[in-house]
Amino acid sequence: MLTREVLRQVRRLHLRARRAVEDPLGGAYRSVFKGAGIAFEEVREYQPGDEIRSIDWNVTARMGHPFIKRHVEERELTVVLLMDVSASMSFGTLDQTKREVVAEIAALLTLCAVSNNDKVGLALVTNSVERYVPPRKGPRHALRLIRDLFVHVPQRKGTNLSAGLDYLNKILKRRSLVFVFSDFLDTGYEQAMRRMARTHDTVAVPILDPREEALPDVGLLETQDAETGQSRLVDTSCREFQRAIQNDRHSWLDAFKQWTRAHRIDLLETSTRGRHLDDLMRFFEQRDRRLRHS
Repeated sequence: MLTREVLRQVRRLHLRARRAVEDPLGGAYRSVFKGAGIAFEEVREYQPGDEIRSIDWNVTARMGHPFIKRHVEERELTVVLLMDVSASMSFGTLDQTKREVVAEIAALLTLCAVSNNDKVGLALVTNSVERYVPPRKGPRHALRLIRDLFVHVPQRKGTNLSAGLDYLNKILKRRSLVFVFSDFLDTGYEQAMRRMARTHDTVAVPILDPREEALPDVGLLETQDAETGQSRLVDTSCREFQRAIQNDRHSWLDAFKQWTRAHRIDLLETSTRGRHLDDLMRFFEQRDRRLRHS
């Protein structure tokens, strides 16, 4: 059921994302994400200045004079957004939750894709794949995906990224561009993600919140795991506890960066701090530099 508030949110996000795509963002997307390869276009008569290696010798022999094969870049991409919608993605201590930030980035990528005539699909994952929308083209399809990001109510609280990755590994028949959005508060997904990266152009999008690195000093505080429901009493005034939180998250992020780099998985870092459009543009620029030097 689409409430008026949800419809307003969808329209607002769609309009904001469309404006961003009409600016440099759309051009940056096109320059850093290439098509699947080279596609045959036509055979035509040889003209002075044509590349000799392009001559089609079979047609030339039949016709009695030179013909060449013309190829064009196969620009069309298949983009799939795999999104963690577990309970921990509802966490956020600033203006937005993790899921809301992810929805905005996904909306931007979706409109970039359809404006370049690419197909885009969506997989929403908790303990299992709760919803899958196959890749298609067009503005109406893009609006449907953006709506699904808001409307879908997760049936479970936990996270099983392997389930989503394995599902896509089975059903995606051609090389695709796959964005994996999550806070990665999960284990055991590494093997499935490595398999994904061997076949598909894979981008990990870890979403963080400042309170995961430091808690305010309010003395004793009862915290609760959003996915398991387990409670824990912590002393936020304890310096050792604060250092442990900060070191743990920083260590994890450093290790995650090294792991993705080792397996040729691109990394788009973002957070609930509200600068995710800048984060996306910075990612495009970094990827462009990497491709130019590879």
